Amino acid sequence: MMQGTRRGVSVHYLPAILLLVHALCGSVDGKREIPIGAIFHQVPDHSYESEIAFRYAVERVNMHEKHFELVPIVRYVSPEDSFRTERKVCELAAEGVTAVFGPSSLLTAGIVGSICKTLEIPHIITHWDPEPLGGIEAELRAMTINLYPEADVLSRALADLIVDYSWKSFTIIYDSDEGLMRLKDILQIHGPADAPITVRQIDDDPDYRPLLKDIQSSGESHIILEIRPDRILELLRQAKEVKMLEEYQSYIITSLDAHTIDFEELRYSRSNITALRLMDTKSFDIKNAVHDWEQGEARMKRPFRVSPEHVHTESALYNDAVKIYATAIRELDATEEITPARLSCGSKNLRQWPFGLRIVNYMKVKTEHGITGPIIFDDFGRRAHFHLDIIELSKDEGFKKIATWDPTHGVNYTRSQGEVYSQIVESLQNKTFIVASRIGAPFLMFKEKKDGEFLEGNNRFEGYSLELIDGISKILGFQYRMELVPDGKYGSYNKVTKKWDGLVKYLLDRKADLAVCDLTITYERRTAVDFTMPFMTLGISILYAKPVQQPKDLFSFLSPLSLDVWIYMATAYLGVSVLLFVLSRMAPADWENPHPCKQDNDEVENIWDMCNALWLTMGSIMGQGCDILPKAISTRLVAGMWWFFALIMLSSYTANLAAFLTMERMDATIESAEDLAKQSKIKYGVVMGGSTMAFFQTSNFSTYQRMWASMESARPSVFTKSNDEGRDRVIKGKRMYAFLMESTSLEYITERYCDLTQIGGLLDSKGYGIAMPVNSPYRTAISGAVLKMQEEGKLYQLKTRWWKEMRGGGQCTEVPNSSQENELGIGNVGGVFVVLALGCFCAFLIGILEFLWNVRKVAVEEKVTPWDALKAELKFALNIAVTSKPVHNTLSESTASGKSSLRSKSESRRGSELAGRGNSVRTAASLTNLDKSGFAFDKH
Repeated sequence: MMQGTRRGVSVHYLPAILLLVHALCGSVDGKREIPIGAIFHQVPDHSYESEIAFRYAVERVNMHEKHFELVPIVRYVSPEDSFRTERKVCELAAEGVTAVFGPSSLLTAGIVGSICKTLEIPHIITHWDPEPLGGIEAELRAMTINLYPEADVLSRALADLIVDYSWKSFTIIYDSDEGLMRLKDILQIHGPADAPITVRQIDDDPDYRPLLKDIQSSGESHIILEIRPDRILELLRQAKEVKMLEEYQSYIITSLDAHTIDFEELRYSRSNITALRLMDTKSFDIKNAVHDWEQGEARMKRPFRVSPEHVHTESALYNDAVKIYATAIRELDATEEITPARLSCGSKNLRQWPFGLRIVNYMKVKTEHGITGPIIFDDFGRRAHFHLDIIELSKDEGFKKIATWDPTHGVNYTRSQGEVYSQIVESLQNKTFIVASRIGAPFLMFKEKKDGEFLEGNNRFEGYSLELIDGISKILGFQYRMELVPDGKYGSYNKVTKKWDGLVKYLLDRKADLAVCDLTITYERRTAVDFTMPFMTLGISILYAKPVQQPKDLFSFLSPLSLDVWIYMATAYLGVSVLLFVLSRMAPADWENPHPCKQDNDEVENIWDMCNALWLTMGSIMGQGCDILPKAISTRLVAGMWWFFALIMLSSYTANLAAFLTMERMDATIESAEDLAKQSKIKYGVVMGGSTMAFFQTSNFSTYQRMWASMESARPSVFTKSNDEGRDRVIKGKRMYAFLMESTSLEYITERYCDLTQIGGLLDSKGYGIAMPVNSPYRTAISGAVLKMQEEGKLYQLKTRWWKEMRGGGQCTEVPNSSQENELGIGNVGGVFVVLALGCFCAFLIGILEFLWNVRKVAVEEKVTPWDALKAELKFALNIAVTSKPVHNTLSESTASGKSSLRSKSESRRGSELAGRGNSVRTAASLTNLDKSGFAFDKH
């Protein structure tokens, strides 16, 4: 920093001394003298540095010029004394100055510019000069050249920096109306829908703490300081006292002289302090200029010390102003000798300097490069193109250059990402983060205590979130302390109160550095906090109870046809059989000769009794044939129609049986969100205030809009306070309630509750991220650690561990066999076997009855006891070696009367058979003497 102050007498006599020296030198080398005037203010202190820069810039020019020599004439005025300023300018004009440099006050500079315009003397200024409200009048600024960056372009540079920093909201602290005018572009970069910009003015009261506390209570962490340089340090010192210089607060200082302030006591603050600088303090030009200043003052016995890093912007601009003016004089003097002229402000015959306008126009088109970088003017003499250094306060080096800005390329960072990352990682060493979270399996749970065990701190918890942050801390080398958010919520914005809750509020209140849990990255949350890259991807899906298997029914095979159809079929079966019997009795074609070989037989018979009719229709409906068929057209037509009917019924029954039995095993189910939206029987809901709820609230998709309308209007409410409550409601709902939740939590539940399942696919795609305050300097480093864990497979291992292994995981990992799922078990078709068994049993009973009936007939016909006939028939039936048997006379008396003609013709033959059989039956020996041909009957 500059040391020493202006020494009254010596400074005032310095112009006279220099004039004397220049006069002596001029007589020696023969250079033409070209006087130039300069007006400096007596305050602030750094005006002395500007004067030194001006004088020694003139001295350096004179050292190199061969044909002319600049003679500086300096005057001093007060910044508010416009009358004295006018008089000093007229004095300079009377002394024949060819240009007037300064002053730096807007009030006094305007008067100087007006007089110079009248006399056509170049007026060169080095301070901020705003554009008039009515616009710039070229005529009024015809003789003015300003080396200070043009106001609108400088404001645009600040706006670009804010946009690059992604500041969504910020507070401006200013101390004068001029300062607020400099931020015109910044105030215009926000639209009506953006977060509001807060503007606060400070007065002459040196206590800034109440203002800073108000800003802190508002939650604002981004502050722009548009105040005088002498106030900056004190304001930041008080900000530190009220905890406003923490790591999540960021400051941008608009003054181009911020680099001259000694921030030594604030270098170790955790906030980010950024400023702009017009010059490169490491360049050769500025080091050379500072060397000239120090050596020159040493020769004059006036101690002066200043480092290149602390040179004021105005001093550098005076150096460049002298340089560019000398260049214009040199170039124009080469074609026409430039001669000074003494001019008078009050003369009636006002004269103007003939070379002034030519010099100004030349300077406007001339491009130079000085301490402050490239110097290019527009048509109004404003410096419209320039370079700015973006500097940041660091712990080791003070202000350090991190980027540059120019009107063409905007912000361009000069440090590499590796340097940024290394700097952040270094700052993380031995730092303790407060990590906010909430209880929710498997991300964070209370650890199960053992007998007599006392748990405290991080040891109270376990889960995915804890192991995730623990892995990150080992990579980056920081410590952490887990804390639970009081309300247990994730974080949603209340549009009525305009406040956040849950984890987001905890971060906004600066009560935590990180928030780790199943916190979904959403657009709304991104406006309030920052997120790392996702450590887990997911989507919304449906939790629902698995289908309930119905009780097995032995007679399921009857289900494809309703009871009415079975009754109609039985009725049709009997009706067709009776009709066939009646028609066959009536139709002549169905009466036929029993002995076709005897053409002279006078008797015919009809085989279509009721039994044969029933047998024919039964064989048709069972898909089988019959050995006898009707002959008449009518009976054939009836039989054909019945066969057609039986074919259709049998085909339909067979086609629908397997499908029906398969479908019978489970009740009706849903398969997607569309199925839910189309029905109203099954209710469905989400966690109140979560990201899933926000998804349906803001969705433009018609299906999801209908679902949200249904959820919102449902009574009782379908919303829950947590995923666990939603899970329990699905279990108790008995497939009358579905729960929409994030797939990761759903997967965790279905691994432990085997009667629950996921329905359909994912409705959206999103991710879980680690949240932190906006513009947190650690976001890049933590994201890098998450990426490293992902590449090493540690994230997958963590998920497998907490989803499938810990806390009862892996219970429901059996994969059902899809082929077996469609098979019919004995429980479904066992009824067929029951019917078959009953049929066989009935047939067995009928066979026994037929056997006994036959035994009775034999006993009657053979005139033996029933017991003897039964024993004889049983012995014959059990003798499997016998393959033939004599035919018994089984015709009853009623049958014989109906068929008298047949019996008369065979009576003699039957009589002999009966007589022989009766003799054999009566003989006990004949019952026991069996041969290979069966019973030993007497044959006559």
